[in-house]
Parts: sequence; structure tokens; C-alpha cells
Amino acid sequence: MQSKLLLLALFLSIVTFAQEIKTDSIKKINNLNEVKVFGNKKEFIKVESDKTTVNIKDNSMLNSGSSFDAVKKLPGIITSPTGSLTLNGKGVAIYIDGAPSTLSGNDLQNYLSSLPASAIEKVELIYNPGAAFDANSSGSVINIVTSTRRLKGVNASFNLNYSFNKYQKPSPQILLNGKEKNLSWQTMAGYNYIDSEKLSRNSQTFTTFSPVETLNQQRLTITTNRNFYFRVGTNYRLTQKSNLLFNYNLNLGNDRDVFDAKTLGSGVQSGGINYVSNGITKNKISNHEVSLQFKTKLDTIGRTLDIVAFTNLFNKNPINKSNAFDNGNQILNNGNSDFGLTNYYLKYDFTIPFGKMKFTINTGGKYNSIQVKNDGIYNVGISNSAINFDYKEHNLAFYAEAKKKIKKFNFTLGLRFENFDIDRKAVNNSKPTNVKYSNQNIFPNISALYEVNNNINVSASYSRKISQPNYNALDPNNSSSFDQYNNSQGNPFLKSVFYDNYDLKLTAFQFVQLGTNMTVAKDENLFLFNANPGELVSNQTFQQFDKFKTLSVYASFPIPLDYFLKGKEEFQKRMNDMDNMNYVFLNLNYIKSTTEGYKFNFENKPVWNYAAQSQIILPWKIKNSMTYYILPSGTWQIYKITKPIQQFDMSFNRDFLDKKLKVGMHVFDVFNSNQINALLSSTNLQTNFYQKNDSRSFRISLTYNFGNLKLEKENTDIQTEKAKQGGGIMK
Repeated sequence: MQSKLLLLALFLSIVTFAQEIKTDSIKKINNLNEVKVFGNKKEFIKVESDKTTVNIKDNSMLNSGSSFDAVKKLPGIITSPTGSLTLNGKGVAIYIDGAPSTLSGNDLQNYLSSLPASAIEKVELIYNPGAAFDANSSGSVINIVTSTRRLKGVNASFNLNYSFNKYQKPSPQILLNGKEKNLSWQTMAGYNYIDSEKLSRNSQTFTTFSPVETLNQQRLTITTNRNFYFRVGTNYRLTQKSNLLFNYNLNLGNDRDVFDAKTLGSGVQSGGINYVSNGITKNKISNHEVSLQFKTKLDTIGRTLDIVAFTNLFNKNPINKSNAFDNGNQILNNGNSDFGLTNYYLKYDFTIPFGKMKFTINTGGKYNSIQVKNDGIYNVGISNSAINFDYKEHNLAFYAEAKKKIKKFNFTLGLRFENFDIDRKAVNNSKPTNVKYSNQNIFPNISALYEVNNNINVSASYSRKISQPNYNALDPNNSSSFDQYNNSQGNPFLKSVFYDNYDLKLTAFQFVQLGTNMTVAKDENLFLFNANPGELVSNQTFQQFDKFKTLSVYASFPIPLDYFLKGKEEFQKRMNDMDNMNYVFLNLNYIKSTTEGYKFNFENKPVWNYAAQSQIILPWKIKNSMTYYILPSGTWQIYKITKPIQQFDMSFNRDFLDKKLKVGMHVFDVFNSNQINALLSSTNLQTNFYQKNDSRSFRISLTYNFGNLKLEKENTDIQTEKAKQGGGIMK
């Protein structure tokens, strides 16, 4: 309780301090209409009632690695022990340039890891998306907006990120862009070669045996990710009010895992188990994305129409070969599968403003078709098996959303109709499973925002969402981690998950926020380990839980170091020049999860998450950036974190040749402390697991820009969803 009171007191002191600076600045500088700690020229972090926008392109700590690395460092983002991303304790849907990503699980993580952060303009953290967003978004959205610079003439930028520890990780990239008359274009190409390793250890106790049986397992995996990407975008101005945008993205991957594993038993049944294996998994991946967008302003009063067509073709072919010895007896574990995903997406958005009435109506619709097919063949010992998985989803949706401003209040009311037709077919050794259903639902959202003054807002919102289980959770095909003691597969019987999301938040000065949210999920899907009675086999799968509640309280705010180190007068001079400001940005989270229908064999304690990012200007124009986060012990969903998860990163950056050359030196996980220690208790099985990646690494980043560096602003962003939802201020 004392920590909560201290947090509230610190937050209120920051708001009071900012109000004092704001008032004093306006009195002394009459020509400044608005003063922000994150200045007008470059707002690295901009907090609004419905979203937080983080600039990636100009943030040296975030823009030198992959998109996945950058997203994990954003305010409120927490990576769970299973690798999934959450925002202030809520599950998220990943959008790229406004379009929802169809990929899930490791495929989505690998895609984000292959996309360089230097290709990102900004990331929008959307807390409670409105009716214009897909209802299939669980509760929050991370929208990754890629670079859309359009400069006169032909311009180029060359980037080289060379990371290393005991492995080499080079990532060169070249970007070309230009503009000629009504046509602007951008081309990006690059290659990633990343070697890494992961060590995992599991102690698994099978509780249906008397006495209980225990298997101790260890696995070391050395991974090589080779990825080539090519991205091209064009924007043709048809008229003064109409644009036609085209984008094509290509990713080609050729990955390899080399692993060594062993399993030792202790007990009456398992005491004779001495199982060792080694092998290799190869996986070739191709991903094609094509989008076409037409944007037009219909008249002078602000009516607009956006039409977007999007296609995604994703294929992979993992092949697993291993040799195993069980007490000296050789056993073969081989498997391969042919996976293909096809996604077609068509939507429109229509905006009708009524300026004099301070009233706006947004309406639109979409049709989405997804087909997944995965055929696997497996050989474990002398037994052979074949698994065929076929998934089809057709989604038709329409929405209408109204916004009204009444004095200091802004109200938003929306309804979204979603129709899902789902067909799942799985054939496991000639035993068919067919799950077919159709559901139609109305998903409401409502929000209200009160403007306390020009700088402080209080907002409250409610939304209802749905989450269809993704192919990663459904597919019964085994992953590369399988043998006679370990099995990994999806659950084709999972139901749709429904979410009720409640939010209350205070925002101040576009950089301070204090809020709380409650999410109530019905039939939530969570990843766990379980076992069948009487079997010494650990199954990694997804299980449905009747009701899952998450309560989160969060706060984020900056500490302007210049005010204390340089004095008030010097601080005021730097307020509009973020590049020369010293600051620490703090983000705090309190998360409490409650699961019905699940019995913990340990005390369910909430978790706190602390994160900080700082910028310090050193002599000789060297910019130092540092980030630190820690997730102490506690209960995350159904997992008990037994030791803190933490990481400390730092970088030094300097510009040369009139900012054409940028040089950076980076160290990640300085103390090599990022590791996962967790306990999971489930049906017939208790698992203590440990996982350590080679997270400590060093990086040299070089960026050289050719041509005209003066940015010409142009409407080139592809936005297939409305980002301003959930009670944003209407001007």
C-alpha cells in the first residue's frame, strides 16, 4: 500500500511540476503557443487519451535492431514467459501499417525479428481500439508504421548493424527513395544473418504416479536465421484530393536449428531413463504481401473515403532430423511438414464530419478470407504418423461510430457487426476431427473524455472484443521439439474468446499518463504443459479457461534532468530541442490475474513491472541512451515467476558530416541477467522451467545518408484502420 501511495505522490508531483513550468514558460515567452517536454520538432513519446505514439526513426536506442527488439522496449510492453507481447497487462493484436497481421506465434515473432527497426517510422500503442478496428483484437493494438519518406530527386541511405558475442550477426540494408512530379517511391532491401543460442532446462514431476515420477530435461539449441527482405512502395497523386498507394513486401528465410538434448529419469518407473538426442531442423520461409489503397477527399468539409485491398501469401517447410539413444538403443525422430497460408483482405472507411455541430460519423466494412493448410509426416522410433490440418475463416464486418463534443466532454459511441464462418479439419492417422461453426455478434464500444484544461484530460471507455484462436494454437502438427517424452501440438477444439475491456485514464501534457484497466475474458486460451494419466510424456499445448480476469494499474512520466542539473533557465531553452535534452522516462505497471477453473499449488501474487529509458548528452556531442526493465517474482497469468526477469542496455551515438553519418556503439543485457525461471502447475504435471538466450551482445551501427535530407511532408501513410478512436479530442 505504501508503494502505491508513493507512486501516486510522485505522479502528482510531476504533474504539478510540469504545470508550473508550463505556466512560467507561457508568461516569459509570448510567441510559444504550446510547450512540451518532448518538443515540437521531435516528439519521441506522445501520450494521448486513446494511444501512445513512440518515434522509432530518431531514437538511437530503438532504431538499430529489429522491429521485435524495438517493440519490446516500448512503454507498457511486457514480454510474457511464453514470448507473447502484452500492453499494460492486456493481450495485443499486431498491425503493420494499419493492417492486422495474419501471422501468429513464432511465425509472427520471426517476421518482426527480420524486419529492421530502421524501417519503422513510429509505433502506435492503442489501448482500447474502437469500432473501426477489427473486433478480433482482444483488447489493444500495436500498430507498426513503416517509413514513408518521399524526398525530391533520388536519395539513398545505407545502414549496417553488426552485432556479435560468441556469434556473428551482420545486418546490412540500403534504402532508396525519390519523388518526380506526381509519383513518389521508396525501395528498401537488406539481409540478416544471425546466429544465436538458447539453453532450456525443465524439471517435470508427473503427479498421477505413486510415488511421483520426475524427468529432468535439458536442451541447447544453436539457431541460424538467414533472411532477405525487399520492400517497395509508391504513391501516385491522381488529383489534388486523391492518392493511389501501392506496396509490395517480400521476405525469404532459410533458418537452421542444431540441438543437443537429454532426458534423465528419477523414480520407480523412470529411473532407468537415460535419453540423449541431437539433430537439426531446417526451415525455408517465404512471405509475400501486396497492398493497394485509394484515398480521396470527397469535398471541402472533410468527407473522406479510404479503400484498401491486401493479400498475404506465407509458406514454410520445416524438416526435422535427429538421432536419439535411449539407454544405448538408437531411435530416429524425423518429421517434416508443408505449411501454407493465404489471406485476402478488402475494406473501406468513410468519414462524414459535421463541423458546426462538432459531430463526426465514421462508417465502413471489410471482408477477410484466411486459409491455412499444413500436412505433416512424423517418425518416432518405429511408429509413423501423418497429420493433416486445414483451416478456413471468412469474416464479414460492418461498423458505425459517432463522435460528439459537448463543451468540455468528448463522447464516442460505436457498434461493429462481425460474422465469422469457421471450418477446421484435422486428420491424425486417419482419425478425422471436424469443427465447423458460424457466429454473428455485435461489439459495442463507448467512451467519454473530459478536458480538465488544455493540458489535462480524464477518459473512460468500454469495449467488447473477440479473439478467434489462431492457427498456431489450433494446428495439431508437432513442432520441431518432439520425442517420446515431449510432444508439442495445438488444440483444434478451442473456442472463440470474448473480452470485456474497461479503461480509466488521466493524461497530462502529452507525456504523462496514469490509468487502470480491467479485462474479463471468457474461455481464455493459455499455453501450458500437461500430461495424460499414467504417461511419462509432457504435452505442450493450449487449454481453455472458463474466466480469466486481469487488473492493471500503470503510470508513465518523464523526469526532466536538465531542470535539476542545468537550472530552470537552461531547461526552458532545451524544451523544444529533444536532441539536446537530458531526461529519464519511467513506466510502472501493477498486474493482478485471476483464473477461474484453475487450481494453483502456489500463492497467486500480483506482479510489478518497472521500466526506464534515459538520454544523457555527453561532451563532444555524444548521446548516451540507457534502458532498464525488471519483472520481479510473482504470478504472471498461470505462471509463477520464481526469479526476476531483467535487462539493462546502453548505447552511445554521434552524428558526423552534418548529420549525414550516424555512428552507434551498443551493449545489450550488460550484466547477462535476462533469463526466465518459472513454475507451472497443470493437469497431472508440475513443471519448473529455465530458459536463457544469448541476450548479451555488442553492436556497431553505421548509417550514411546520400542526397537531400530535407523532408517533404506528404500524405503517404497507409492507414487501413482509424488510429484516433476511443474518445480522442475533436478539434
